Amino acid sequence: MDQRAPGQDVLAKPLMPARTALNVLALCFALSVLGRGLGESFTVFLKPIAEDFGWDRAQVVSVYSLTWLAGGLMAPLIGRLFDRAGPRIVYSLGLALLGGAFLIAARAQYLWQFQASVGLSVGLGIALIGNVPNSILLGRWFGPRLPTAMAIMYSATGAGVLVLLPASQLLIEKIGWRDAYQAFGAVALFLILPLLVLPWRRFAAGSPLVAKKADTGFADDGWTLSSAMRHHAFWALFSTFFFTAVAMYAITAQIVAYLIDAGFPPLQAATAWGFSGVVLLFGMLGISTLDGIIGRRPSVLFSYAVSIAGIIQLWLLQYYPNFWLLTGFVICFGSMIGSRGPLITATALRIFRGERVGTIYGTISIGSGLGSAIGSWSGGLIHDWTHSYDPLIAFALVNVVLGLIPFLVVPALRR
Repeated sequence: MDQRAPGQDVLAKPLMPARTALNVLALCFALSVLGRGLGESFTVFLKPIAEDFGWDRAQVVSVYSLTWLAGGLMAPLIGRLFDRAGPRIVYSLGLALLGGAFLIAARAQYLWQFQASVGLSVGLGIALIGNVPNSILLGRWFGPRLPTAMAIMYSATGAGVLVLLPASQLLIEKIGWRDAYQAFGAVALFLILPLLVLPWRRFAAGSPLVAKKADTGFADDGWTLSSAMRHHAFWALFSTFFFTAVAMYAITAQIVAYLIDAGFPPLQAATAWGFSGVVLLFGMLGISTLDGIIGRRPSVLFSYAVSIAGIIQLWLLQYYPNFWLLTGFVICFGSMIGSRGPLITATALRIFRGERVGTIYGTISIGSGLGSAIGSWSGGLIHDWTHSYDPLIAFALVNVVLGLIPFLVVPALRR
């Protein structure tokens, strides 16, 4: 009788490390596409839900804020769970949470129900199939090529936006937002089945080549979460994640609504922002390539400069709505929106490498989740208080500048 564990028989022969590494990268990319796409789809659902219930912008955006807050706050526990239980448990739990949350949201009648389902549960589900577990798994396979692998994985955010934002708008127009959420839930639950039969022991083991280089190249420095939190690099990375996320999510939470208010048709607005997914891939790979040519600090600072140019073009769009400004905004802002993530992640994994890197990196990632939540919620409040987008854009610009400061002043982030 075959005594192999479930999933071991899928690949009877051990795959070559390079081929297995590519399979792991493809899996992480697909999970990230699904998670980030489902999370960002709320920007399309915002207007129809607000109109159906008569809620103001800040109330509805609070749901989106809780999505990223939940994922950010739970990141350290997810890193620890990944270290202890492995990827199969973590990823399956994530898909189960996403599926159940969207099915509940399809029947929600009160704001707290949306906050609990599309907010907290979806946020936790995205985190369980998102950057923290994917970064740890990719680190076991790509070694010195991790920044490139991370750039490809982070670009899944753009792919998710490209696919799921226009698809969400079409579903809403055809069957309504409730049935669209029901479809999302059914798809997420169905995907658990193929996920369970993957060769997880092989995937979780990592590349023997990377392990050998790690054994000969450096020793575990014995980092713990406590010792990492006493290091200046920990808080520098945390603050960069935090302020950058505040800036980006203050804008992205309302971007489709902003474009509609500026005079663009709803489907065109959703599709235009969806195309940020195309340019994001080039931005991710471009900044990672630039990192290898001119160094990390100049590459990161260049990405911030391009983001600032994109925000300025967005501000001009409300006064001069035209194709060229819209294209410029999508290219500049869209290509850079997550371009710093792979470099920040690779820096964190390099500095704090060791057995507890999952917990440490997960704790640093709280900055991103907290910033995403505060940025999107603050953006909604600013819009409700001022009935204008100008203060919102100024708020985003200030936080972009705060996000780049650690790369100017902290020595560990300049190497």
